[in-house]
Amino acid sequence: MHITPKTPEVRVPQLVGLMAMDARRTAEAEGVLLAAPDRPDFHRTVVDYVVRQYPQPGVEVPRGAVVTVWFEFGEGGGGGGVHEPRLPRPGGGGMRRELDEPGDEPGHPHAVAELSSP
Repeated sequence: MHITPKTPEVRVPQLVGLMAMDARRTAEAEGVLLAAPDRPDFHRTVVDYVVRQYPQPGVEVPRGAVVTVWFEFGEGGGGGGVHEPRLPRPGGGGMRRELDEPGDEPGHPHAVAELSSP
C-alpha cells in the first residue's frame, strides 16, 4: 500500500478500470475518499469495475476530498446498447460483391461494358 506524505493537497488517482475493492484501496492510499451514487452498498461492492470518475485523475484536491465513481454508464452515457434486432431487416438475395464505385452494379451498362471488354 502506497502511503502519501501528509500534505494538504493530493492528486486524484486513476480509478477508471479498477475493481471496486482496488479503487477503495487506491483512494485510501492516495488520501481521498470515495462516493458511488449508483451503488448504495458501495462498501460491500467487490468486483464491479469503475467506468467513470469525478474529478479526473491528476487534479489536485484537498486531502480527504471526495472522488465520485460510477460503476454503470448513466442515461445516454456510453455503453454498447442493444443492437438486435436491426430494423429494417437486411434484404435477402444472398451475398453481394463489393462495388468499386456507385453505379457499378451488375446489369448497369457501364459495368457490362467493362466485363465484356478484353
